[in-house]
Amino acid sequence: MCKTEYEGRGFALRSCCMLFLVLFILCSGCSNSSQPSPLPKALETSPVTLHSKGAENGADQKLSEPDATRQTVSHRKRLERSKSSRRSRAEESYRALSSLRHKYPAIFKTNGSSYARRISLTFDDVPDEFTGKVLDVLKAYNVKATFFVMGYRAEKHPDIIRRMVREGHLVGNHTYNHPLLTKLSMVQFKRQILRTDAILHRIIGYHPKFIRPPYGEINEQQVRWAGSQGYIIVNWNVDSQDWRGLSAQRVMNNILTTTRPGSIILQHAGGNVGGVLNGTLEALPRVIERLNNQRYQFVTLTDMFHVRKSNS
Repeated sequence: MCKTEYEGRGFALRSCCMLFLVLFILCSGCSNSSQPSPLPKALETSPVTLHSKGAENGADQKLSEPDATRQTVSHRKRLERSKSSRRSRAEESYRALSSLRHKYPAIFKTNGSSYARRISLTFDDVPDEFTGKVLDVLKAYNVKATFFVMGYRAEKHPDIIRRMVREGHLVGNHTYNHPLLTKLSMVQFKRQILRTDAILHRIIGYHPKFIRPPYGEINEQQVRWAGSQGYIIVNWNVDSQDWRGLSAQRVMNNILTTTRPGSIILQHAGGNVGGVLNGTLEALPRVIERLNNQRYQFVTLTDMFHVRKSNS
């Protein structure tokens, strides 16, 4: 074989090898492209939000941690604003009522004289079936109290009203159906008082002198009218807070820790829905015993303020 022929075969062999190598690389690239590319490191640890079927419609979406935190903070701020608003309204109401008491001391009362150890138990929202149980306790201890009556309940339970009077208790006016008086017009306010007054007069034979506004709320125009008609507005200065469904021990603590000579104590003897006033009934004997031991005398509001029971 001549040198020229040998070199030509060598060149052809090298060309074949190069072609084979190029084909091998191309095939390898095609094979790798069928596999998913690895995630960038930054994405391997990022949070993933999963959505249920309902989440497609905007329901049950799982919040990422920053969103959940923002929502919690926002909810807390709303609660704080709501509490602050309630406190502001309560403080405003307290200031308004305090001003009325000072301006109309002969018409608007919250307590009696602090010079005698006399106190008054008062019971709101009567009468109903629960009221009789409270009357049983008072009878057992020979304690006289004042009951503030709702007109529509008096129509349903006149016999309980008569029992109150027969056993020496005082009856007062607590409106016809327990509205917030400060939201009423004067015409509506007068109707609430006079309608209940007429109902009670038919049952007990006299016009009760004392009015207790529901929630303790009343405005100046209403106070002035009540005074012009001979009524006395009576709130309280000891609140059992029994309407909150408290235990007997908590009701007792609320009364005993704040009672002083001349105190007017607020409790409820009607509307025991779901047993909310069971704590009141259970606490009452212990409250009476403890206050008796402290040499307090239980009196009705007529005896507390030395006035007649009738407004006529």
